[in-house]
Amino acid sequence: MNRDQSKRPSNRTARDSSALKKSKGSKDKALISQYLIISDRGDSTYVDTTLSIRKEYKFNYLRRDNFGLLQFANLGQTYNQLTKDFSNQELLPMFGARARHFNYMEVDDINYYEVPTPLTELFFKTAFQQGQLLDAFFTVNTSKQFNFSIAYKGLRSLGNYQNALTSTGNLRFTTNYKTKNRRYNAKAHITTQDLLNQENGGLKNEDIQNFISGDEDFEDRSVFDPNFDNAENILVGKRFYLNHAYYIIQPTDSVSTSLSIKNIINFEDKYYQFDQTNSVNFFGESFNQTDIRDRVTLENFNTKLSVDYRNSILGNISFGVNYNDVNYGYDKVTILSDQVIPNRIQDKVIGLQGRYSNQIKRLSYDFDIGTNIVGDFNNSFLAGTVSYDLNKDILIGGNIGINSNSPNYNLLLYQSDYINYNWNNIENFSNQETYNLGFTLKSKKLLNASIQYTTIDNLSFFDSEISTDSEFNIVKPKQLNQSVSFFKIRLDKEIRLGKFALDNSILYQSVDDDTQSLNLPEIILRNTLYYSNHFFKNNALYLQTGITFNYFSDYYMDGYDPLLAEFYTQNQTKISGFPRLDFFINAKIRQTRIFLKAEHFNSSFTGYDYFSAPNNPYRDFNIRFGLVWNFFL
Repeated sequence: MNRDQSKRPSNRTARDSSALKKSKGSKDKALISQYLIISDRGDSTYVDTTLSIRKEYKFNYLRRDNFGLLQFANLGQTYNQLTKDFSNQELLPMFGARARHFNYMEVDDINYYEVPTPLTELFFKTAFQQGQLLDAFFTVNTSKQFNFSIAYKGLRSLGNYQNALTSTGNLRFTTNYKTKNRRYNAKAHITTQDLLNQENGGLKNEDIQNFISGDEDFEDRSVFDPNFDNAENILVGKRFYLNHAYYIIQPTDSVSTSLSIKNIINFEDKYYQFDQTNSVNFFGESFNQTDIRDRVTLENFNTKLSVDYRNSILGNISFGVNYNDVNYGYDKVTILSDQVIPNRIQDKVIGLQGRYSNQIKRLSYDFDIGTNIVGDFNNSFLAGTVSYDLNKDILIGGNIGINSNSPNYNLLLYQSDYINYNWNNIENFSNQETYNLGFTLKSKKLLNASIQYTTIDNLSFFDSEISTDSEFNIVKPKQLNQSVSFFKIRLDKEIRLGKFALDNSILYQSVDDDTQSLNLPEIILRNTLYYSNHFFKNNALYLQTGITFNYFSDYYMDGYDPLLAEFYTQNQTKISGFPRLDFFINAKIRQTRIFLKAEHFNSSFTGYDYFSAPNNPYRDFNIRFGLVWNFFL
């Protein structure tokens, strides 16, 4: 199912709904375009059962294109970011354990549905050693006004290394309702998510050369003794969300004037926990020698009330006020020799937000603004995008962003049974100030291109230094008192010749940072050469087969801290860029897409010097199978 939201205006939903009414009231067969997928902002697209190279890129654990991300060895583990995005428009700090959040579904990741007949989708993919990945989805309209859906994504994978098991679950329930006269509409969802990883700290330093050598005695990865084998971390979250609106002035068509009142209620309760049976020197000294447990919780109640006005000439204008009640922290106060670490960050925050968008012939523009006016977090943002259709093929655009964000909660306050992992920066750290400027070009005939320039003041991150006895890294939060500049340009182009095609993505990055606090590879490449064709009577089988080449240039790759579930900057170990070749054969038979891939098949003949982070090897050669199957009842 295509979960990418198109940029169509929300009135498309009304037009598609009209077609749906006609279909349900007659005996005509339902059209694929009537199976609507609706985002939280009201943009709509429809179920896509085609097979394309984009589907190949999205057939993974995250179910989205992971260009710019580097997977760890086991399915369900974290990803190292080869590129960064600093366009954060949050009015509150983000919860920590960001390395555990790649598969955590946020509000914008939840879609709503409107279907003429019941729809089921099954996603399956094999994992590594004693496990599999399954994402099952079902939705139905009980009437023209009411839809509900339920979905569960579950993973269990033992992995090839000791103490590397992953077990995750994402349960989603959604409803989409509107009255017969369409004056009132509501979208709601409930999610419960748990993401567990056993942690081993990676290979020991003395085993790195054994891994790189390719010695057959070490081809069985379970023979490696990791830094420890007695720890795990887990991220658990529950969310109850309601987004509903009432039209005071109801639109009669897509260009008529409307006025509505909108309310959002969102309550989220989440915690992150690290458990270890016995303390190890890997993290330094600890208060307790056994039964290590670090647990941090966040409760956030958010509600927003806004007024939306739409006019064919003036455009779309929205203004609202939001309220947040935040409770983050621990169940005790920690007292060190030189300081007292408090246990809570609690605040009641009131903010204002506005949005203006319009389209004048070929010119479209959209501006968002938000700021907090009451509370300790003085976050704010301004974001704007402009696009212009030069002709039917070429679309040019620009964007600007100015953000002032509080550092994440775990940068401000953290407590642990390990002494080095206790800090209080609530008063010491300032807001991170970010300035973005970008340009885009989209053209099927030419290419897609994007340019982004970012300047960051008060960059907040985790840094590392080697302990005096060189036994472990000391990971601490840090904030720069100087500016960092970041430039990147991405080019995408597919070249076709008959049944063959070459799909290319190139990303160039340059960082101006004397302190080496933001380390990124200069070049990231992905090139796919593939063949597509129909076979058998009535084109019953559609086949795609090819080879994908991935590469990034060498750089000081961020290290991974399993206690924090965070990546940290390090400048001791440079990771060499290594080629990754994947061979795939994909097929479509009716509504079923079948995927077969030989991942990293070049590993044995291009060398074993491949890592996802220092001391954490990348995946070996493996053959994976999976499918996506849609049922239209």
